[in-house]
Amino acid sequence: MLFSLIIPVYNRPDEVDELLESLSQSDYNQQFEVVIIEDGSSLRCDDVVRKYEGKLHMSYHYKENSGPGDSRNYGMRKAKGDYFIIFDSDCIIPKEYLSEVDKALKQNYVDCFGGPDKALDSFSDIQKAINFAMTSFLTTGGIRGGSEKIDKFQPRSFNMGLSRKAFEASKGFGNIHPGEDPDLSIRLWNLGFETKLFANAFVYHKRRIDWGKFSIQVNKFGKARPILNSWYPKYNKLTFFFPSVFIIGFFISFLLMLFFNFDLLLQLYFVYFLVLFLVSSYQNKSLKIGYLSLIAVWKQFYGYGTGFIISFYKIIILKQNPQEAFPELFFKV
Repeated sequence: MLFSLIIPVYNRPDEVDELLESLSQSDYNQQFEVVIIEDGSSLRCDDVVRKYEGKLHMSYHYKENSGPGDSRNYGMRKAKGDYFIIFDSDCIIPKEYLSEVDKALKQNYVDCFGGPDKALDSFSDIQKAINFAMTSFLTTGGIRGGSEKIDKFQPRSFNMGLSRKAFEASKGFGNIHPGEDPDLSIRLWNLGFETKLFANAFVYHKRRIDWGKFSIQVNKFGKARPILNSWYPKYNKLTFFFPSVFIIGFFISFLLMLFFNFDLLLQLYFVYFLVLFLVSSYQNKSLKIGYLSLIAVWKQFYGYGTGFIISFYKIIILKQNPQEAFPELFFKV
């Protein structure tokens, strides 16, 4: 089985350098190819790619900007392998990653898999706090953190595998972003393919490096979910509403305390955030990261929750066309 590693990139040559350096240290003893797709970048990474020509079997492709989903499709069409592994450019790959994937596929083959993500010690404190918010079992990130207690796993495209057969049948990613990865997973299920979590195939994922970018990102996640729910109502879950309920409940509990001197609900929120602080501080061995994790979780819930509410109103209640209601979530391809 030939693995083709598909990596879209947009204006991030430094990240590509770190990613390729980590891949050059792989302990996998079979040949694999790395396909870099430059998605209309003004800061190109072709010089970085040339730096690794003697260490990795690579191909580099420059194209006009059309978004990460279309760029991944472009890369898979250009690739020579029969199994594609998709990474974001801000990932660092453990040396044993490909060996773990190869072993998992030989033990229980599946046409689409996803893996979790972790934080490196070298990541900034904010990155570690964001990683906690996005992966902890105490937040909505439990699935990304590696939980296997789910009936159907939806791989995320920062760490995802897809067979050529599944790609050709599904035509790959759609033009919504974010949301293109759960959209693909559901279409694969409808075509009869299975998806699976490979818990040992983790990557180190940098994610957003400041609060502003993180807030924008999770807000878009929230906006995308009702769109996916409208497309695939069969796969709608009550848990998708949790961040919105959490935010609404917080403001209701604040008003109850302010006007009726009823503070029980607010005390429950305090206990929840205290638990978050203690768990993050323990896991990261840092009180500072524990504190920053509170900010990250609040931004995660508030950004996603408010985005979900706005999108639910426009898409589910008003029945607006998603591309007209939220043009920023769709790339023209």
